Amino acid sequence: MPTIAEKRVFTQRDDAARVFVASSMGVASVSLSGDIVGEFGIEHRCDARDVAARGGALAVATDEDVLVGDFAPTGHGPAVAVGVAGDGVLAAAPDGTVSLLAGDAEGDAPDAEPTGDAWVAVGSVDDPRRMDGRLVAAGDGVHRLRDGGMEYAGLDDARDVSDRGVPLAVTAETLYTLGNGWMADLDAGADGSFRCVVADEEGERAVAATDAAAYERADATATEWTEHDEAGIVDAAFAGRHLVAVTEAGEARVFADGGWRGRTLGLPDVRAVAVPRGA
Repeated sequence: MPTIAEKRVFTQRDDAARVFVASSMGVASVSLSGDIVGEFGIEHRCDARDVAARGGALAVATDEDVLVGDFAPTGHGPAVAVGVAGDGVLAAAPDGTVSLLAGDAEGDAPDAEPTGDAWVAVGSVDDPRRMDGRLVAAGDGVHRLRDGGMEYAGLDDARDVSDRGVPLAVTAETLYTLGNGWMADLDAGADGSFRCVVADEEGERAVAATDAAAYERADATATEWTEHDEAGIVDAAFAGRHLVAVTEAGEARVFADGGWRGRTLGLPDVRAVAVPRGA
């Protein structure tokens, strides 16, 4: 039975993790040991548009289908973005239709093998871009899955969202925190345009990246964002205490103990990175 719960593949250590990278060549797995980028290789060949993880669950959006767990097909059809929440897996089709593959809080798929009929359309957005949890970033703003349907949650031209702890969102120009409405937290500056935003599982540490730099928040109470002179990041994720980022040109970078280390993966059109817990 397919499941989006990622299988444990080696003994977990505090400083080791397995990272999944989506690219036009396929989904690659990259091993991290501390701040060292280790072995890597293609796990599944496809045109991977997006990859998402939450807890021990993994889901991949491709140009043909949404894959879960050990890259099992689900019958969704082409997808441009995917997210994992307590409700199951959310996926957005190229036409903006958002559908849900129901599962439990740990991401287990339904008892029956998922097929196209297992997906339930929950709404539509304009130009879907990224997802996290129950939030969707799209050309017409941020949308939220609530009571079995999608509802508009504000902003315009949203590039990415984080639904961990206090929600975060980025447009091209601004990083927002959700409080009494969306509150501007950081400006991209004249030379930058926000591409991604992500928080750790607890919603404490967070990072956002523009074309020109990355910005890190130490915890949820911090009012300042520390700037890192790291250009070209398209997505990032937290692997334990370390921050891992990927560039469109195919480089994996790890930030730990005040410094960055990187390694070229040789992958074209890198689009996203995800780290399932326990992988």
